[in-house]
Amino acid sequence: MNYSPVIPDTQLDGEMSVHQVRARQEIEYLRRWYCRATDLFGMTNNRQANAEAKRIYQRIFTPDARIRVTGDVARQLQAIGPEGWAMVVTNALQDYTVTQHLLGTQLVDIRSLTIGRKSSGPDEISEGEAGMTSYLQAWHVWPDKRLRVVMGNYVDQVRFVPGIGWQIHDMNLVHLMSEHRMLGEG
Repeated sequence: MNYSPVIPDTQLDGEMSVHQVRARQEIEYLRRWYCRATDLFGMTNNRQANAEAKRIYQRIFTPDARIRVTGDVARQLQAIGPEGWAMVVTNALQDYTVTQHLLGTQLVDIRSLTIGRKSSGPDEISEGEAGMTSYLQAWHVWPDKRLRVVMGNYVDQVRFVPGIGWQIHDMNLVHLMSEHRMLGEG
């Protein structure tokens, strides 16, 4: 397995502006919303949950986002854009009764950030680029109570889109390992 993680600049060597702090938080929330939406897709027979999941994906991904799963997996998955990825996720989760995506460490590397002002309004972000790595544990349960635990890292490239906010334009879920066991066993 070839895996070389993005090593972000910790940006601890200087003070961050309010705009940098805000950008970092908004970028981190993209991944949190992604996990929420993916769990909503796991509710396969719930149209309302699936519609909400699609709405979230539309917000967090650019229309042309490159999205894929790589690493130690039997089948590599990929799609372009939120609609394509929604189909991949729906198919991948259809056999589970419950799914939960848990995030751990999140590291954001803000590569560029431009601050501007609209007429007499306050200063605000007008453009930006960043990378983010997020640690993942995903729990999936089959009807027979078998549990599949997946560990991996999301490696994202994000950009600020005026009028929308931060969006993911490149997502790679690097699958590190999976474990299978029965629920209720000690």
